[in-house]
Amino acid sequence: MYEFNFDNKTFTLVENSQNGSANTKTIFEYKQEGDLVTADYQGGGIKYGKIIARLENDTLHMLYQCLTNENKLRAGKATAKVSLNEKSKIRLRLNWEWLGKNEEKGTSEYIET
Repeated sequence: MYEFNFDNKTFTLVENSQNGSANTKTIFEYKQEGDLVTADYQGGGIKYGKIIARLENDTLHMLYQCLTNENKLRAGKATAKVSLNEKSKIRLRLNWEWLGKNEEKGTSEYIET
C-alpha cells in the first residue's frame, strides 16, 4: 500500500517558472498502478502531454513529453516532492528540466482538485 494515491486524480497548476509550458488552464489526469504513476495533460499552452513516473515514498521521479499549441515537441524530467495540504489534497512541488540543447530548468507546484 502506498501513502499517496494518484489513481483517477486531477491536478491543476498553482505556480510555474516563466519558461514552463503549463499554465492554470492545463489539466492533469493521473492514474496509478503500484509505484507506476502516469498522467495525460492538455489545455492552456499544451495540445497534449504525457507523464510517466515512479513513486518512491514521498517522491515522484518523472519523465514528461508534450506537443505545445505552437506545434513544438518538448520533453523533460522532474523530481516532485509529494505532500498533503491542510485539506488532505495531494500537492506536488517539482524541480524540472527541459531536455535538449538549452536544458532550461524551473520549479512548479500543482494541487489535486
